[in-house]
Amino acid sequence: PGCLLVQFLSYLGACDRLLKQGYEEGQVEEAMEMFQYSEKKAAEFLRLLAQFNDMGFQQNEIKEVLLLCGNQKEKALEELVMK
Repeated sequence: PGCLLVQFLSYLGACDRLLKQGYEEGQVEEAMEMFQYSEKKAAEFLRLLAQFNDMGFQQNEIKEVLLLCGNQKEKALEELVMK
C-alpha cells in the first residue's frame, strides 16, 4: 500500500508540474496515461502536440502520429505533412 501512495503522489506532482507549464488538465492526464505515467515522455508529447497544433495540424492526427512515431519530432512532422 505504501508503494501505491508513493506512485500516486509522484503522479500528482508530475501532473502539477505539467499544468504549471500551461497544458490543459485533460491533455495532461491523457498524456500521462498514454506513456505509463512517464513525466518526461508526457511532457515531450504535450510540447510537440502544442507545436504541431500551432502549425495548423489537426489534434487527433497529431496524437496518432506522435504515438506511432514515439515522439520523434522529425518523423512525426514528415507523417503529418504526407497526410
